[in-house]
Amino acid sequence: MKILTLGVEEEFVLVDRLTRAPVNRAPQVIRLAARQLGGQVQTEFFNAQIEVCTEATACRERLRAELARLRSVVVAAAREARCVPVACGTPALPPDEPLTVTDTARYRLMARRFRPLVTRDDGLVRDDGLVCGCHVHLGSLDRERALALALHMRPWLPLLQALAGNSPYAQRLDTGHHSWRAVEHARWPTVGPTPLLTEAQYLSHVARLVGDGTLLDDRMVYWHARPSEHVPTLEVRVADANARLDTVVLLALLTRGLAAVLLDRVDASVPPPAVPDAGLAQAHRLAAAQGLAGAGLDPADGRRRPAGELLGELIGFARPGLDASGDTDWVDDQWQRIRRDGGGATRQRAVFRRRGLLTDVVDELAAATAGL
Repeated sequence: MKILTLGVEEEFVLVDRLTRAPVNRAPQVIRLAARQLGGQVQTEFFNAQIEVCTEATACRERLRAELARLRSVVVAAAREARCVPVACGTPALPPDEPLTVTDTARYRLMARRFRPLVTRDDGLVRDDGLVCGCHVHLGSLDRERALALALHMRPWLPLLQALAGNSPYAQRLDTGHHSWRAVEHARWPTVGPTPLLTEAQYLSHVARLVGDGTLLDDRMVYWHARPSEHVPTLEVRVADANARLDTVVLLALLTRGLAAVLLDRVDASVPPPAVPDAGLAQAHRLAAAQGLAGAGLDPADGRRRPAGELLGELIGFARPGLDASGDTDWVDDQWQRIRRDGGGATRQRAVFRRRGLLTDVVDELAAATAGL
């Protein structure tokens, strides 16, 4: 069984050290962090967030060590800019100052083209558009195999989304969701399950979306799993940013283990499962709303069942891939931890219940992001 390489992109919101509110200090933080990280630290759409990207590796220990190194450099750079990086899907507190869009030609054009998604009626940038995700790259795969693998993974991705739910709070409110990021992000065009397309149909479909102005370019294909257009990988994009590093690594390993099993089916020319679009959309809505604490939809037959039970079955299904890479015991240990402690959204709410302070939630997330 092929052991795919892994790469992870993590997005962080930058919050002020005193107010814990998002601040537009990404240019300073990136300039400082880039002295050590170079292109591995990058801009995102808003100046209140940054992204870090690992190198590709097939080794769990190397992936975790590199993620820890990237975080430590960003934490130190942010300290010099009087702010703190926080790994969460949505910031719990609104900014004290208007958000600003990153000053690049592409982001300026996106802000103009998709003005209703970015700007309020009074001309200020919308606070609710600031979301942070965690993306897993699997490689190396050419576009045809990556697209075929994405179609086989479609029924399972709601469970990975549920595992990573880490955005219950936004704008000082409990949203009632485990992943409010998923709700906010879905306002953008093409966010959703990968359409059932061949490679030729994919190229034609994307060209049409760019041609009619639905998308700015092919980098704006925001499907839950998509062939990357800048590296030979499949990019899985369903997860919130998570503060606990081991949760990020668990997400990456489960994604790879699942992909390894399904890639054998791709290479055997087995057709992807026929999952009704309405059922798949409902599965993602349940994952966003209830995470692992509620119900999910069985990938095989669409029956509503406990999401935690279904995630356990995903681990069982992915076990041959996990065995091949030597990650089974580690994954089992981390899954037991999450079953005991709860996922990110559950832990955020537990912190809030202690004193009723969202600043405590931000501090806890910041400490976990820094590895404290």
